[in-house]
Amino acid sequence: MPEIRIFVAEVPPAEPQRKESPNEINRITMEQLLHYVWRHKIYPLQPLRTTAGLPVEVIDPGLPNRDAGPDFFNAKVKIDGTLWVGNVEVHLRASDWMRHGHQHDRAYDSVVLHVVGEADCDVARTDGTAVPQLVLPCPAEVERRYGELRRAEVMPPCYAVLPSLPRLTVHSWLSALQAERLWQKAEAIRRRLERCGGYWEDAFFITLARNFGFGLNGDAFEAWAKLLPLRAVDKHRDDLFQVEAFFFGMAGLLEEDDPGADDYCLRLGREFRYLRHKFGLPAPLPPSQWRFLRLRPGNFPHVRLAQLAWLYHTQQALFSRVMEAETADEVKKLLQAGTSAYWTEHYTFRKTSPRKEKKLGANALDLILINTVVPFLYAYGQHKADDALCERAARFLESLKAEDNYVTRMWDGAGIPVTSAADSQALLQLQKAYCDRRDCLRCRFGYEYLKAGKAW
Repeated sequence: MPEIRIFVAEVPPAEPQRKESPNEINRITMEQLLHYVWRHKIYPLQPLRTTAGLPVEVIDPGLPNRDAGPDFFNAKVKIDGTLWVGNVEVHLRASDWMRHGHQHDRAYDSVVLHVVGEADCDVARTDGTAVPQLVLPCPAEVERRYGELRRAEVMPPCYAVLPSLPRLTVHSWLSALQAERLWQKAEAIRRRLERCGGYWEDAFFITLARNFGFGLNGDAFEAWAKLLPLRAVDKHRDDLFQVEAFFFGMAGLLEEDDPGADDYCLRLGREFRYLRHKFGLPAPLPPSQWRFLRLRPGNFPHVRLAQLAWLYHTQQALFSRVMEAETADEVKKLLQAGTSAYWTEHYTFRKTSPRKEKKLGANALDLILINTVVPFLYAYGQHKADDALCERAARFLESLKAEDNYVTRMWDGAGIPVTSAADSQALLQLQKAYCDRRDCLRCRFGYEYLKAGKAW
C-alpha cells in the first residue's frame, strides 16, 4: 500500500489581491487556459513527470478556488508512488510563484504540486522545502479554439456547436444559470434589507419602485424610494391625494415656480410643503434625475409614480399578500395598479390627454413578477428556510412568457430555445456573467466548443 501524505497548513487571513496591469492581460488569459487544461485533465498521452523526473499520476485535480489562496483545493496526486493530498497552484511561469510572493505566504505551504506552462526556476514553501513542479503544455488545437472564442466578433462566439448540443446538456446548463441568477438577485435583496433595518416591506417597496422604472429610470426610482419616508407616508395611507403629494413631492416634480403647472399640481405642491414641514422631510430628488427621452407616454415617471401611489394606498401589507399568493395570476391581480382619476386624462402635469385608464400592461406585469416578486420569493424562502417559497419562485418563472429582447432573440437564432421566463433569465445571466466577459472557460457551451480540440 503506497504511503499517503496529507498537507494541511495554517491559513492566515486573505490579503487583498493585487490588481493586474493592462500589459498582463494576455498572461492572465493564458494562465486561465492552463487552469482549464489542468481542471479537465487534458494531459499529453505520454507519462507525466515532475521537473525532477519523478512520475506523476493525477487522481483528482481538486476543486477550483476563486478566492484568495491556492488555485485548487483538496487535490490528490501520486508522485513517485506516494499519494499526496493537498492544494495545487497553477502559473504560466514558475517564477510567478516568487512574483506573487507565495514563498513568504503560509497559505501556500499546503501546495503539493506547482503546475506551470514553463519551469524557469525552482520554488519553495515558507520553510524552504521544495515544491514539486509539473510542466503541463496546452494542446495547440485547444489554444487555437480558445483564441477563436476570445476574438470572435459574432455573438455568441460558440454558435457553431450550439445546434448539435444534446438537449440534456443545454437544459442542465440553463438550469444552473437560472439558479445562479436567482442567487445573485437574492444577495442584492439581502443587502437592501440590511440597509432597510430588516424591514421586508420597505425592501420590497424599494425593489418594486426600481423595477417600475423599467430600465431607463430604474436608478432614479430607487434613489427616490430610498428618500421616501415610508413611516410618515403610512400615517396618511388612507388618503390617496396625500400619498400622491408625498410621492410627487419627494420626486422633485412639484416645483413651486413651474409656470406650466395646473391646479391639481399646485394643490399637490401646497400639500407636500405642509407634509414636509410636519415631518421634517429631506430635500427631494433633483428633477434632472428623471429621463423622458424616447419613452412612450404610458411609461413616463409621472404615470408610474401615480400607479405606485395607488398601489400603496389600496394594497395594505402588499409584501405579505404577494408572498402568500399561490399562482402568478394571483400576484398579477394584486399588482394590477390603477391611478387616481386625474391621471386618466394626463401623462404629466402640463397638459391634458385623451381619456385612458393608465394600468400596467401584460408585459409590464410579467417584468415586475420576474424582477421583483420571483427574487423576493426566493430570498424570503431562504430566510425562512421554506423550500416551498423557493420552489414557487421557480414555478412562477416557468409559467411566465420569455422576455423578448436582443439577448433572447440572439440565442434563439443560434439554436437555443427560449420558451419561458426561466429560459430568458438563464440566457441573460449567461450573456452578462460569461459572454460579455469572454469567460468561456467557465461556460459549458464554451467547454463543448473546446472539447473538440482536446486531441494531442
